[in-house]
Amino acid sequence: MSLSEVTFILHPFYLMGSSFTNESSSTEVSPDATSERSEADKIVDGMDFGELCNDFECISSPSVESTARQLVRDILQLRQGNRALGTFAVSVKYKDPVRSFTGRDKYKRQLWVNDALENPTVSVQQMVMLSTSVLNIKWTVKGKPKSPIFRIGGDLSVKVDSKFTLNQISGQVIEHEELWDLSESSLVAQAYFWASRRLFATFEAGKDVSDSLKDLTNRFTTENKNVEMYPDPTSDPTKFFQRDDSFQRDLYQIALFLAVVFCCTVLADNFVKLKLIQVILGRCQDSRIPRQPQAFM
Repeated sequence: MSLSEVTFILHPFYLMGSSFTNESSSTEVSPDATSERSEADKIVDGMDFGELCNDFECISSPSVESTARQLVRDILQLRQGNRALGTFAVSVKYKDPVRSFTGRDKYKRQLWVNDALENPTVSVQQMVMLSTSVLNIKWTVKGKPKSPIFRIGGDLSVKVDSKFTLNQISGQVIEHEELWDLSESSLVAQAYFWASRRLFATFEAGKDVSDSLKDLTNRFTTENKNVEMYPDPTSDPTKFFQRDDSFQRDLYQIALFLAVVFCCTVLADNFVKLKLIQVILGRCQDSRIPRQPQAFM
């Protein structure tokens, strides 16, 4: 879908702004909440969300459309560290050519574009649903490098292809992927982009490790406090093994005793039968032996 060029605030990983411009009027518009929401609704209203339900089943939910609207509102109304994180799943996966992470809390961090570019602007070329669960936004970010050395290469222009994969039930973003096209930038500007992005990714990775260590330390401290508050009165090394109660133990003992008695009875019965068989066989043998005639003197 083709849109008029709109300068607005982008999602927190890339850009912040304070106004947006419409080419049809060529005048700057104040970003009040009402006009921004209206512009967001206009963008989403022109989109095709596909067939959510057919005659037999629903393959998606209205939450997908609601999330798309919220993403546009976040783009138009964005302020640093202030966006609707509920749009993203807790374990959302982000990926770009130099960085990847898991977890929506990382969307609250400092933006790369704020540190790298002066007076950045963003224009949206396309926003469309590729399927009932995949939202695609194509936009361009432009700005001057903050480093004076790299300004000789002119403005940096990056075409970004953003793809959001949504959960078709909850509507939350479960995967977020970015692809970049620097073909409109000079070689000097491209070198600045890759250097700054990789440096930014390195710092963010360091923050990830630091946060993980803090979480591990806090968890260990909490477990120690719980042990101190509720000490183990028995200190029994076998406390983690399941124990049988007295009733079950008595049943086991009775069953074992009955089994022994039964075995003894069977053995005794077999012993008696064996003796009886031996006696019968002995008598049979005696009857078969001929008797010797006695000699008379």
